[in-house]
Amino acid sequence: MDVPIPQSVVHARRTRRLMVASGTVVVLAAVGWSLARVGRAAPLVSTDGLWVDTVRQGDLSRELRGVGELVPDDDASRWAAADVDGRIERKFLESGAAVHPDTVLMELSNPDVEQAAVAAGLALEAASSAYSSLQASLEAEVLALKSAAAAVESDRAQSAIQAKVDETMASQGLVSEIVAEQSRVRADALTARARLEQDRVQALERSLEARLASQRSEVESRRTVSALKHRDLAAMTVRAGIEGVLQDVVVEVGQRVTRSANLARVIDPGRLKARLRVPEAQTDGLRLGLPVSVDTHNGIVPGRVSRIAPSAQNGTVTLDIGLDGALPQGARPDMTIDGTIQIGRLTGVNYVGRPASGRTDGDVALFRVAADGARAQRVVVQLKPAAANQVQILGGDLQAGDRVVLSDTSAWGDQQFVRLR
Repeated sequence: MDVPIPQSVVHARRTRRLMVASGTVVVLAAVGWSLARVGRAAPLVSTDGLWVDTVRQGDLSRELRGVGELVPDDDASRWAAADVDGRIERKFLESGAAVHPDTVLMELSNPDVEQAAVAAGLALEAASSAYSSLQASLEAEVLALKSAAAAVESDRAQSAIQAKVDETMASQGLVSEIVAEQSRVRADALTARARLEQDRVQALERSLEARLASQRSEVESRRTVSALKHRDLAAMTVRAGIEGVLQDVVVEVGQRVTRSANLARVIDPGRLKARLRVPEAQTDGLRLGLPVSVDTHNGIVPGRVSRIAPSAQNGTVTLDIGLDGALPQGARPDMTIDGTIQIGRLTGVNYVGRPASGRTDGDVALFRVAADGARAQRVVVQLKPAAANQVQILGGDLQAGDRVVLSDTSAWGDQQFVRLR
């Protein structure tokens, strides 16, 4: 049989059902209000001037961009330096003048250098005179010995004749044997003396070269010193040294300069190379010989990477680019240039244009445009620089065919959605 339900239980069940229904209505109302509020809070952005690009998939040339300047080749630039201490007496040319190797740039003055050159010249003359005097004295001594040797030789010859005559006469009994023997002894003695005189002459002639060599060495020493001092004197006239253009004059008239101080720089404007600086974080794959397009802002010149700096400075790596083509007219050293290095080719990748915000490496927030074009949603994608005007998409919620806003969106703040009109 049916058991009647107490009124208190019925009342409790009705109250519970009413509370559940009321809670559901409140939640639905809150969600609707929140969605409506989000829709009203999203800012409205005009598409006029907004840069929107489409994500593409395919092959992409990987490029690296850098900025720099034109610089002279290693052997196409020369600093004219001071070879002596001195004071700048006169300057004949200013920057921009065309010069030849013998063109005089400036003159220096230094009384000490001038005095040293004169003193060295006088010392050389004195040493040369001493050499000539010694040579004449030795030659006279040799002649005197030769004359004495000739006289002895004459006496020897006469004694030999006399000894022969006395020997003949002694054999015939006309003179005594003693007289003949005396003549023979005298002849033998003069023969020995004549031989000794000849030996003296030969010894003196042999010592003559040695005695002259010592004085000749003194003359050569003085000549070397004089040449050095006169070279210092000539170095007070500073010349260009190479054919080219006078780029810099770094001293003024009256200025004191020391030995080896740089005075002026001369360059050959027809022999230039490009020097680029590229971000150190983008140098993977960089190697010697890669092709480069150098933009002088007056023409494009092809070239190749000829040197890569071994270390980075201030976040950049320096590259030297050897130019394969002729520079346009008006190109000159220190001219600002841009360069694009062809590193390689990427196959089957997603890529898009380079964002205007400047961030192209790592996680970057972009706004993806909805299919209806009425709104754009913030998405985070992983990018990597790939080309001069494109970046590779490594990851994130972007697919080929999606449209993204590449304009600077920093003014949109942290908005997750924006409305487009």
